[in-house]
Amino acid sequence: MSKVLFIIGTGTDIGKTYVSGLIVKKLRESGSRAGYYKAAVSGNERRADKSLIPGDALFVKEVSGIDQPLEEMCPYVYEAAVSPHLASRIEGNPVRLEVVLEGFRKACSRYEYVTLEGSGGILCPICFDEKEIWLPDVIKACGAGCLLVADAGLGTINSVGLTAFYMKEKGIPLKGIIFNHFKPGDVMQEDNRNMCEHLTGARVIACVQEGDTELDISAEDLKKLYDTELR
Repeated sequence: MSKVLFIIGTGTDIGKTYVSGLIVKKLRESGSRAGYYKAAVSGNERRADKSLIPGDALFVKEVSGIDQPLEEMCPYVYEAAVSPHLASRIEGNPVRLEVVLEGFRKACSRYEYVTLEGSGGILCPICFDEKEIWLPDVIKACGAGCLLVADAGLGTINSVGLTAFYMKEKGIPLKGIIFNHFKPGDVMQEDNRNMCEHLTGARVIACVQEGDTELDISAEDLKKLYDTELR
């Protein structure tokens, strides 16, 4: 039975994909069969044949070295660099939760550990016209707990706290926090770490510095964050 973990961020461009790549790499290198899945990704480039490249999935695949087919990693790929709900409106391809879950279940049937990545922050709208779908709807449908990626710098206490409080209201488990752009010895960032742990009750399980190619947590400790996928 596969195990799943959802990677969310305090906002857009916070480093979710970068961290996801390091996580999947750590799992693969530990000998586990690791896979990646993202419901919807926006702001993608086109190949010569005009087909869209799921950029986040490609990055994770290249960083982690997994052999998962790119076309199985993300069912909804958009060109417009906007929220998925708006991109789908512009491009006429709305996200359907049943399609997302079909691909998710397929990934779970093939991989021991499936790392899911969200779009934007916790309040990202995934679809709004045909049916109202928000990121928490996808997380809960997948039965996954979350790992929160946050910038280590100024303002993170507020953004981490608000995200954690909203997750608690929605009944979504927060398994831990990862600080990105971390500078060891920086007094403010060290204090941010302590304050975020105090505020949320969740541990900062790793800190990622600029250019890191490894995650500073053991594979065994990382695996403990994953939930058994519900059949």
